[in-house]
Amino acid sequence: MSITKAMYAGVSGLSAESNTLSIVGENIANTNTVGFKRTRATFENVLGGAIGAPDNAGGGVRLGRAQQIFAQGALMNTGQATDVALSGDGFFVVNGTLGGVSGNFYTRAGQLTVRHDGVLVNPQGMEVQGYSANASGRFDGKVGAIQLSTAQLPPKPSAKISVTANLDASATPPTTPWDPQNPGASSNFSTTMTVYDSLGKSHSVDLYFSKTGAGTWDVHALAKGDEVAGANPGENVEFATGQMTFDSAGALQDIQWGGPAPISFNGATPNQVLDFDFGTSIAAGGTGLGGTTQFGSASAISAQSQDGYSSGDLAGVKIDADGTVSGVYSNGQTVAAGKLAIAKFRSNDGLGRAGQNMWVATRDSGEAALGIAGEGGRGALAAGALEQSNVDIAEQFVGLIAHQRSFQANSKTITTADQMLQELMAIKQ
Repeated sequence: MSITKAMYAGVSGLSAESNTLSIVGENIANTNTVGFKRTRATFENVLGGAIGAPDNAGGGVRLGRAQQIFAQGALMNTGQATDVALSGDGFFVVNGTLGGVSGNFYTRAGQLTVRHDGVLVNPQGMEVQGYSANASGRFDGKVGAIQLSTAQLPPKPSAKISVTANLDASATPPTTPWDPQNPGASSNFSTTMTVYDSLGKSHSVDLYFSKTGAGTWDVHALAKGDEVAGANPGENVEFATGQMTFDSAGALQDIQWGGPAPISFNGATPNQVLDFDFGTSIAAGGTGLGGTTQFGSASAISAQSQDGYSSGDLAGVKIDADGTVSGVYSNGQTVAAGKLAIAKFRSNDGLGRAGQNMWVATRDSGEAALGIAGEGGRGALAAGALEQSNVDIAEQFVGLIAHQRSFQANSKTITTADQMLQELMAIKQ
């Protein structure tokens, strides 16, 4: 009977709108959930009779499925070094157990932390997957947990000292002959650098520059006798010397240096070699202007560096824009531990929801293709930021009103059909 069928059609509408209300409610509840993707309801009409029958009225409506919308959420800077966000397609990969299921899970929530053993994990304690860095600093092709070393970073003894400076062309040779025990009075200019021995202990190395003639300078490297094995305490130890010549344009024409200079610091590996670099001279095939020069301005150091460092403890974590995860140590060194793996799917819509901001791969989504951020269609990575939920509150509230009115309309269908049945029953009376 058509009247009864109309009542059941109204009931189907009430059921569909009731179920849709839970979808809208979930969206609103997750407005502030990091990496959340909103869901929308898709409705389907119900066939009221045989396929192809032109006069059959429909049987109502049903909720077809809750479709996930993987639109990009806004990125919010947090200033937290271990927070990361993806701008574009892709998912972070974590490994662990969730709901009794073990394996890889996929998430857009980049709230990462470092576990007590140095492993990078998400808020659920699942291990973040990536490409580990080997001893040479390159990344392995195998994907696994990213672990930062929590042990002390071993020291590195200094091996190379680089100096970029200008020596005053108008300077005159000092009146006092060079004396390593009175270097200030027997030189024109000096600089001090800190170097490290094999134990990570720091030592001061002083460089003194003495003009010897037009366009010629001597350079002397001194260390404190208190720190040098076999030397007299309180005296300076000259362990290296060289001669520099400059052309009429102030460029470094040539430098005669006795090769790498060995020095033995107390308690450390003996004969530590220090190689001094004052720039590539013209005689060595350079321009003579990239390091030490002799111009008419006052003598000054533009830059100086050395490649050694002391031991250090893990003090923090740094994540670069390419996904490289590095440990920052108390001695100022940054050591790469791995690079975040980013998963990409043929169909994000086919991913299965696993709860706790995570998804699992299904037959509909296809297998995860792992790579690095910014390559192969994967989104760019933003460090120190999080992706916010893509829920639009205003849109959801309008949806609530629409679904409420639809629910009311379907209830009117039922009450109208009921009134018609009452009229039909009244005919017999």
